Amino acid sequence: MQRTGRINTPSYRIVVVEHTASPKAGKFVDKVGTYDPKSKKRVLNTERIKYWISVGAQPSATVHNMLVSLKVIDAKKINVLPKYKEPAKEEVAAEAAPVAPAAEAPAEEAAEEPKKEEAAAEAPAPSSA
Repeated sequence: MQRTGRINTPSYRIVVVEHTASPKAGKFVDKVGTYDPKSKKRVLNTERIKYWISVGAQPSATVHNMLVSLKVIDAKKINVLPKYKEPAKEEVAAEAAPVAPAAEAPAEEAAEEPKKEEAAAEAPAPSSA
């Protein structure tokens, strides 16, 4: 898919490119359709698509899913979303560890303050005589 259109108004050309080239470069072998995501309008040349697939061209995952939904090819859809990785238990424990000592520090300081006050009360007052 080669993006065309203005900012915030995308439209795509469905093109055939060499595997070493990028569709962004603009050099494509054949234009086989268009797709407008805002209106969901798809215009595909199914004969050319079937020809290129028979020759050995491989559609991208998104184009493959589009062809499956339009029943141009008979296959299962491909999950194009990235897989969710749960954070490892070690990472979760490491993140929680630094937070715990910081929470205990104010309690220790609060316990030391009454000791200082008690020590000051027990010490004899200096005489000014």
